[in-house]
Amino acid sequence: MAKTSIYLIRHGESAGNRENRVRGRVDFPLNDNGIAQAGALATAMKGRNLTYVYSSPLKRAFSTAEMISESCGCGLSSDNSFNNIKLDPWQGRLKSDIAESEPLLWNTWINDPESLILEGAETLDQVMERSISGLQRLIEKHRGETFAVVSHRGVLKPLLSGALGIEKPRFWRLHMDTGSYSLLTHDDIHGFCLMGLNYSEHMKDLPLIQEFE
Repeated sequence: MAKTSIYLIRHGESAGNRENRVRGRVDFPLNDNGIAQAGALATAMKGRNLTYVYSSPLKRAFSTAEMISESCGCGLSSDNSFNNIKLDPWQGRLKSDIAESEPLLWNTWINDPESLILEGAETLDQVMERSISGLQRLIEKHRGETFAVVSHRGVLKPLLSGALGIEKPRFWRLHMDTGSYSLLTHDDIHGFCLMGLNYSEHMKDLPLIQEFE
């Protein structure tokens, strides 16, 4: 019974987080605090026997993944299975502006996010399907090993919900801070098991933005 360990990592802070914008696939880089968060995270990942790091292609995630890869001396590549949710036409906009101009749709996002349908955007169920498929592919490739996936809140929460079978509405039942890591394991008998969620003690001296919308 080979047990595979997967570190699910949220990228460090960007201006989009700081300004409370809908990020989606706007390619925000890490800000200064995000670089510090990623550095602390990279140090925390040392000695965890990572064999590989996979990342969303967006700068804020890939820069975080690069620091982890360098710290752990393991391979790195981008994987579109873990790219952030596509949220046209909201991407880059202030959440407060959307709440004011589109209150019915924003209310759906806050109360029943899996039901939100925007023209040109992905649904959370679609994100869950593609990210779970990508994760299963990597588990087959790295069976019995330990690897990391660096991604976004809008991907990691559906991914983890799908792995654990959390029922709808599920998006707001999990919380992951920027620069945090969670640990998921998998074996052929028990399937997925959440070993730990939203570890952030490595950032005790760094500010964290609490995002609940």
